[in-house]
Amino acid sequence: MIYLYSHENLRRWNRGELKVQINVPDQTRPLGWCDGTDEDEEELRSIAEAEDVENLPIQKRILKTGRELWTVGHPPEPWVEEF
Repeated sequence: MIYLYSHENLRRWNRGELKVQINVPDQTRPLGWCDGTDEDEEELRSIAEAEDVENLPIQKRILKTGRELWTVGHPPEPWVEEF
């Protein structure tokens, strides 16, 4: 199950109750948290498909504590002004 960002869920992450923090590139606040199951990954992909995103990339990094950071999506393209 995906737990979207809230102060209560942030406290749960800080206490070690949640295993995975879900981040988005160039965002300072996490998208949310989950337990790291295959069902959680499928739920993220279905949310992305509902927003017309195909082939959602998920980068996973395991921390020394055993918890994980998942970064979903592509970094934004640099803005180039054309004259």
